[in-house]
Amino acid sequence: MIFRFLTSGESHGKCLNAIIEGVPSGIKIDVDFINSELKKRQTGYGRGGRMKIEKDSVKILSGVRHGVSLGSPIALEIENKDWENWQIPMSSEPVELTDENIRIIDSKKITNVRPGHADLAGALKYNHTDIRNILERSSARETAARVAVGAVAKCILKEFNIKSISCVSQIGSVIANVADNIFEYEDIINNSELRTSDACAAEKMKAEIDKAKELGDTLGGKFKVIYKNVPVGLGSHVQWDRKLDGLLSQAIMSVQAVKSVEIGLGNDVAETLGSKTHDEIFVKDGKYFRKTNNAGGIESGISNGEDIVITAAMKAIPTMVKPLNSVEIDTKKEVSAHFERSDVCAVPACAVVAEAMGAIVLADAMLEKFSHDNISEMKRNYASYVEQISLR
Repeated sequence: MIFRFLTSGESHGKCLNAIIEGVPSGIKIDVDFINSELKKRQTGYGRGGRMKIEKDSVKILSGVRHGVSLGSPIALEIENKDWENWQIPMSSEPVELTDENIRIIDSKKITNVRPGHADLAGALKYNHTDIRNILERSSARETAARVAVGAVAKCILKEFNIKSISCVSQIGSVIANVADNIFEYEDIINNSELRTSDACAAEKMKAEIDKAKELGDTLGGKFKVIYKNVPVGLGSHVQWDRKLDGLLSQAIMSVQAVKSVEIGLGNDVAETLGSKTHDEIFVKDGKYFRKTNNAGGIESGISNGEDIVITAAMKAIPTMVKPLNSVEIDTKKEVSAHFERSDVCAVPACAVVAEAMGAIVLADAMLEKFSHDNISEMKRNYASYVEQISLR
């Protein structure tokens, strides 16, 4: 892996950080663009109170000079605005154990585990008696850093006119119509509270979310992520860990609450005849093309030049106003699960995060194939490759 990154930070800690390695020199790093991507993650009907507090913006601490990457590691920081209310319970430094400070710390301690969250498995694995030590890092707040990293990856992809979009295709039982020419609806999707171009479905989705909220429950859904103008030949068939579809699936599956990832026809291949599954190949004006894209732009682990189309499903968030039955880890007594401020539905935000993760994988694949020291060399190699395959 060439484009590598690590994130750090807790949900209610001082900040989130990311260090990115492998960005070539000469890439324009647009802070306003990164912040616009962060803003997308915070929107969506059904979001909770945290989104009213945080107005995420990034600080670039290193690796960029005058708006252009240097080729050295890039450090990013996103401040947690809510930190001012958590300085004692989430302090990195030892805290003086006065009666008041003990009271504050104890008020934030969690011992009632939530089914469906990392609480119990994490507490057992890392030997914690306070589940807050798990909750703070397993929280989806961490995805803000991933979106910032994904925005940097998109700055690389822009140099090659590779575009991406994410849209919600289902909330609960409501299914939206996703247009084939989805990129023409980009502005509508970005301005939609539910990240969909289907206005009729959006209203029904809102009603489903409102109903879940009234019940003290939560709601999941599905979304699509599409990448356009991806060249033929990213990824490889020769080893399992070089297959592009495997890399994309792993990246998107790593997003909190995602439970399935499909590429192209996805699950529908199980009931579709081979004659209707595989995309027939034609030639026009010396160029290969397909009339369908059931493969989702990837065959045998290699991009084939068609749009890469990914569908993923997000489960309902496990933190609910009306909590499920659970246990208290100290006494093992039956209790109601812990409730932490949360969303009713975060599928639109999850789609944005997944789009960022896919961009990271594609940027890495581009760097692997076309060099990664500087953008000029990368573009020369890319142009040479495009010319080479045009002669085949």
